[in-house]
Amino acid sequence: MNRQHTRSKRLISSKTLVSAVVLSTLLVSACSSNDGKTSSTGGTAEGGNGARVTLKVEVFDRGNTPTGMTIQDNYMTRYVQESFGDPNNIDVEFVPIPRSEEIEKLNVLMSSGSNVPDIVFTYDPNTFNRYASQGGLTDVGPLLDEHAPNLKAFLGDDVLEYGKFEGTQFAVPAKRSNTGKYASFIRQDWLEKLDMPAPTTTDELYETLKAFKENDPGETGGQVIPFGMTIASAQYETLLWSFIEPLSEEERFTMTQQLGSNDYPPLLPGFKEGLKFMNKLYNEGLISKDFGLDEDKKKFNEDISSGKTGFFSEDDVNMFYENGTYDILRANVESAKLLPIDVFTNSEGKYVKPKYAPNGMYIMIPKSSQRPVEAIKYLEWMASEDHLFHIQNGVEGENYTLEDGIPVVLENPSQEAIDRLFISGDMAIISNGKQLGSEEDNMKARALQFPTRYQEDVALAQDIANRDTVEMVVTGRPIEAQTKYATTLQDKFNELIVKSTMASPDQFDTVFENMMRDYMTNGGQAILDERTALYKELNG
Repeated sequence: MNRQHTRSKRLISSKTLVSAVVLSTLLVSACSSNDGKTSSTGGTAEGGNGARVTLKVEVFDRGNTPTGMTIQDNYMTRYVQESFGDPNNIDVEFVPIPRSEEIEKLNVLMSSGSNVPDIVFTYDPNTFNRYASQGGLTDVGPLLDEHAPNLKAFLGDDVLEYGKFEGTQFAVPAKRSNTGKYASFIRQDWLEKLDMPAPTTTDELYETLKAFKENDPGETGGQVIPFGMTIASAQYETLLWSFIEPLSEEERFTMTQQLGSNDYPPLLPGFKEGLKFMNKLYNEGLISKDFGLDEDKKKFNEDISSGKTGFFSEDDVNMFYENGTYDILRANVESAKLLPIDVFTNSEGKYVKPKYAPNGMYIMIPKSSQRPVEAIKYLEWMASEDHLFHIQNGVEGENYTLEDGIPVVLENPSQEAIDRLFISGDMAIISNGKQLGSEEDNMKARALQFPTRYQEDVALAQDIANRDTVEMVVTGRPIEAQTKYATTLQDKFNELIVKSTMASPDQFDTVFENMMRDYMTNGGQAILDERTALYKELNG
């Protein structure tokens, strides 16, 4: 992808985009006929005759729109209209979907048929598989071949493979710039006060947590939380996966359970031992007391920012955003210092933790769309010249400066510059994270997007997140039972963790076995059986 890094500031017209979108609840099939308006090459008759057409594109609404802008009318939407829409005789209409309700709202739109956007997306592979299996998606393979050479080159065959259903390219997968997920963090100032080194193993962490509880180095008045925990995966996955024993290829394939966009380990050897360790920590008062109720992590972040929490695991860079949790902590406790660490060791002494698949969201064109060619051309435009770079970084000299070809965010940008990028991550749909040509440069650029005071810690946290990682299992074809039971089993899995962790030690085995039985009878066994049968089929 060619980038003109010295591009001058773009002058973008103030044309207002159509903003009224009606979410129909009529259960009309999303794979309905397009009434013959699509040409033999997948194009549109209207577009072929030169008439102006409308392309509808989904966009996440996170409720963070700056004053004076809307989700449908802002710097980035006007940039798209001027740079892509106008030259191609297309009106680009952005359809807002609340991020917190994206799958529910998308299901409504897909079932409506006539009101569904021409470009939709989801992070959930089971949702993608369901739409594909029901005939609701356009085969984009021929469209990519004919209209999108830059997009195909940008994504590569490995990423594109994730968008196939039974061999057909029903989605354009976004490309991740970084596949690392999690790091752990500890209050370095507490360690210094207790004259203790940073723990480097699970056993050392346990002793450190006990010291935090007994000595209360944060002077919380008895409210100390040695280990911050929630029911969100970022808080428990590093711990649980460190107890999983080394697996054979067959065990990884057959016994892993993929619920949504994550692989889950309830059937893997060592999982019970991991939960027993959590149970031990909980019953000794070392874990957040009401972690099972903290689904949105609100209490978790409050406890960190108020100075009560000594250790926790989290998405690698979440702590470091401007005016985020770490900033609030430092405002409340002047001496506070968070140190990124890797601490949960497995039986081989490795710091095992999950990683993301190389793809991000699944970008799809509903079968009912009258604009499949325009949709692919929009994604091709984004992958061409410096359009993706501009969407992700903004204007040179106002949002960033270049250092060795890497954009570095300005320390004190204007409010106009800040507002320009409020939606950039959700507009750059072909990429999860900033793309600069190599993972090393991507990670360096990612660190440089944060305030200078945190950039070294961000770099360390990213290195930790990419150490000893476990790749997701690729089955080669969808597991129907996962698609069918994933939502139910996600709830069952969370319930298994909470109840097993909070059980009294003498009741742990009974509670664990009862919860596992419930999990297996509600779809876990069906997934295991289907994956086992597929493994035997693939391996003779």
